[in-house]
Parts: sequence; structure tokens; C-alpha cells
Amino acid sequence: MVKKIIGVLGLGVFGQMVAKELGRFGSEVIAVDTSEQKVQDIADAVTYSAVGDFTDIELLKNIGINNCDVVIIATGSNLESAVLAVMHCKKLHVPKIIAKAHSKTFEEVLYEVGVDAVISPERDSGYRLASKLLRNRIDEVLRLDENTSVIEFDIPDSWVGKSLQELDLRQKYEINLIGIRPEKGEPMTGVPISDPLPDEIVLVGIANSHTFEHEDYLGNIH
Repeated sequence: MVKKIIGVLGLGVFGQMVAKELGRFGSEVIAVDTSEQKVQDIADAVTYSAVGDFTDIELLKNIGINNCDVVIIATGSNLESAVLAVMHCKKLHVPKIIAKAHSKTFEEVLYEVGVDAVISPERDSGYRLASKLLRNRIDEVLRLDENTSVIEFDIPDSWVGKSLQELDLRQKYEINLIGIRPEKGEPMTGVPISDPLPDEIVLVGIANSHTFEHEDYLGNIH
């Protein structure tokens, strides 16, 4: 499985949280900030870190932002810097750009200049964003409590043609399958215990979040 390369521009509390969580699960992370101390704080947790002004397109080229699958612009207080960073990332053909905003006006401007998604600190945490980016097969997660979630995910290739009895998912991943969807959004049907699972379906299960999600982040469910 090819790991995503993710750029994090700005290493405040939010930026550091995202970068560390992504790095913890093996993503290639390029992190940038003007503060040498912040860059030092994050250096061991990411693939590459640099001290510099991310509104400088030459700096972004030199550190490989043009190779990123996703760039997160994690500064939410300086609109001019954020807009310049978005424009530079678009010039460098970054496929997906996510930016943080502290106000509705800030958010509207960012969408106007071409970001794909805006993160509001009041709505989203760094951990939640990192979780979305790390997912491989998981489509949706509904938290029931701190340790338990309802999870929808695409069937892994190695599960096709095997029954629940053969897979022993409860023992391996701490998940109990409760339904099957022919595709996302379709009605759910029950899961036969002894019948082989078909290809190209969406599975729904109740899982230990810490076990199943982390295995998916690491690419171990395939």
C-alpha cells in the first residue's frame, strides 16, 4: 500500500497535533513553520521538517510540497498567508488542499481561492482530521463512547469468498459484523455466518475503535 505524502504548513497547536498523529501511523509528513523551536519540537515525529515561510513558493518547491497528496494549511489567524499558501499549492498541482479558518468570512475566502475543505477549530480537532486522512478502507465512523464505534468499511480483498467463521474477526480485530450493504447508502442486510462474503460490498460492524481503526490506519486490513 502506498502511503500518502501530507504537507502541514504552520505548526501551532493544531498543526503539531495533526502532524504527530499522521506521523505516528506511518504517513510521510512534510512540516513547515517560521519558528525554529516549533520545527525542532516536531522533527522526530515527521518525515521532514523545515524552518521557513510557507508563503514563499520556492521554499515549497524545495521541500517537496509539489509531491504531496494533501496539504493542510494550519494557520488560522493570518488570512493573507493562508490565501498565498493556497494559491502556491494550486500552482504546484497539489491534489487536495485543506485549510483552517477562525471565522465564517475567513472560510468563505478560502473556498473562493480553491481549498477543498475548511477546518474550523470549533468543529474539528486535529485528531479527527488526521483520522480522516489516515483511513484506508473505513468510510464512516459513529462513536458510541470512548472505546466503541459503529464502523462502515469496504470489504478487504483477502476476506472475499470467506465466511465469518473462517475469518474470526472478533478475535483478530475486536469487531462484530452486524450488516452488509451492496454499496454505500444502500439498505443493510444481515450477515450470514457460514456463507462466503461477496466482493465489492460495504461491511458494517461494532468495533473497539482503538483496535480496528488503528489496524486500518496502518494498512493491516487488506
